[in-house]
Amino acid sequence: MQLTEDVLRTFGMGRVFKNYQGRVNSIDFHRSEDLLVTAGEDDAIRLYNTQTGMEIKHLFSKKHGVCNLCYTHAPQAVVHASNKGMDHTLRYLSLHDNRYLRYFKGHTQQVTTLCLSPKNDLFMSAAQDRQVRLWDLRTNICQGLLTVPGQQPCAAFDQQGLVFGVGTDKGVIKLFDVRSYAQGPFDAFTVGPELHTTPPFSHIQFSADGKLMLCVAEGHIYQLDAFNGTLLQTYNTGVPAGSPGLSAIFSPDSNYILSGCADRSVSIWSTRTGQLVHLLNGHAGVPTTVQWHPRRMLLATACNALAFWVPDPKTVVPPNYSFPMQ
Repeated sequence: MQLTEDVLRTFGMGRVFKNYQGRVNSIDFHRSEDLLVTAGEDDAIRLYNTQTGMEIKHLFSKKHGVCNLCYTHAPQAVVHASNKGMDHTLRYLSLHDNRYLRYFKGHTQQVTTLCLSPKNDLFMSAAQDRQVRLWDLRTNICQGLLTVPGQQPCAAFDQQGLVFGVGTDKGVIKLFDVRSYAQGPFDAFTVGPELHTTPPFSHIQFSADGKLMLCVAEGHIYQLDAFNGTLLQTYNTGVPAGSPGLSAIFSPDSNYILSGCADRSVSIWSTRTGQLVHLLNGHAGVPTTVQWHPRRMLLATACNALAFWVPDPKTVVPPNYSFPMQ
C-alpha cells in the first residue's frame, strides 16, 4: 500500500502507553523484527511487540540512567548512553537476560548521538566533549576518533552505511566516507540561516533514498540536497529560541518529514512541495521523539507517554492486508 497524503490524513492513535514516570527520551524500531524499544527519564527501558501492540517487558538502569537508546541488528540487544553522573560509558545490553555484554569507554562528557550502521556492527557516538567516535560491537576498542568544532556535535549514517554526516557549529555539516574517514571530510556545506547563530544542530538524518538530508536547530528543520547541500525547504516547529530542537524524521519513502511541535501536535510536511500535509493531535505534552516503522505503516511518537499511530483500516487498508495491532 502506497503512503499518500490521503492515507496520512486517516492516521489516528491505535494504542497509547501512559505508564512512564517522566519524558520518553528515545525510541527505536528494530530493522527486521516487529519490535520497538524505548528509554525514559524514569530510567526504564521498555520493549514492545509492534505486531500485537503490547509491552513485552521492562528493565531499569537506576544507577546510570538511560538515553540515546538504539537497537543493534540483534532483536534482543541494544546500545545506550547514560544521563546520570559523570560516567559517560556506552553500554551494550542484552534485553534477554538484562546483562551488559560490553562497555565502551572514551567520552568525557554527555553523549548527544548514538547510531548504528545499517549494514554492519559499526556504530557511532558524538558527545559534548567535541568528539565523534566510531566503534565496533565486537570489541570495546574505539575504531576511530574525530575531534570536531562545536560543543554539541550530532552525527548520522546514510541508509547504505557508506557515508556519515557530522553536524558542527555555525551551521556546518561535514560528510565522511566510512572507509576513509581518517583522511577528513570529502565534502562540507553550510546551512545559510545558521551561519551566524550559536545554537548547534541537535539532529541530522539522511533520507532512505540518499537524496535528501534534514537537520534540526532549535525550532527549525532544514531540508537539504544530500549531494550539494542546497537548502530546499525550511519547516518551523514553534520551539522558542534557546530550547533544544525536537526529533524529526523522514518517512520510509522519503516523501515526507515528520516532527513534534511546540503546540503538542506532530506535523507532517511534503518534501516535494514543502507544504503541511496533516497534523496529528492527541499528545498531552510536546512530542520530543518520533520514529517510523521501517516496514509497516506504523508511527511511534512520545512525550511523557508513547503513542502508536496507524491509518484507519476501514478506509485505506485492502481486505487481505496484514496490519499491525488488528
